[in-house]
Amino acid sequence: MMLFKGLFLAMGLMSSTLISGCSSVKIQDYQNETPQLELFEYFKGKTFAQGQFQDRSGKVLRRFTVDINGTVDGQQLTLDERFVYHDGEKQQRVWQITQTAEGHYTGKADDVVGEAIGESAGNALNWRYTLDLPYKDGSIHVQFNDWMFLQSDSSMINRASVTKWGFNVGEVTLFFSKTPL
Repeated sequence: MMLFKGLFLAMGLMSSTLISGCSSVKIQDYQNETPQLELFEYFKGKTFAQGQFQDRSGKVLRRFTVDINGTVDGQQLTLDERFVYHDGEKQQRVWQITQTAEGHYTGKADDVVGEAIGESAGNALNWRYTLDLPYKDGSIHVQFNDWMFLQSDSSMINRASVTKWGFNVGEVTLFFSKTPL
């Protein structure tokens, strides 16, 4: 099963674009933005999402929907994500997210290498992690740099850059909603 068909075809063409490991955008840039994102509160209960993966040229390679069930137990949020891709493929990811300090989070999932690290301020969350994606007869690790922006109490936008060896592979765009799509 390949998570993003064509994702690694783009990797063969990525020789001209180098992405810096450090972003010039800082989470503190959003500290005064509203509405205030309370991560556990937003994802508690049912959340719906729809999104797509674009290669580095902007061509859409995959579209998908996600049904998310979130449960909170103290300082831990569990997100059970059920993906359905436009080609019929289905996938599940279960996140265990822990709040380690005010505005600071770590997360684990079966296909996440090590820990995801998150930081929030104002209406934004920056989430960074390495994902182990199936590829050919094995798998390959790609880095995600997610930026989530709460738009209203019920909607959020997520843009994630996807890189491999520092090169831009593509981008994932997601729209979250607390009401069915």
